[in-house]
Amino acid sequence: MFTCRNQSCGADWALSDVDIHNEGQGLLFRCPMCGARNYVARHETKEGDVTYEQVQDIPPHGKR
Repeated sequence: MFTCRNQSCGADWALSDVDIHNEGQGLLFRCPMCGARNYVARHETKEGDVTYEQVQDIPPHGKR
């Protein structure tokens, strides 16, 4: 489950609801509701399956 980090949105999304891609700043998905960038990290299991985890240590836009 992913959660949009835009304070005014905060919508929850399943992996099947988002499109993960690289816009030149690393892997991210854009919130389908508000378009905010939400960064993710790619992991590969021993079995070769790919999973994604939302990155929490990058502050939301405008926050420091």
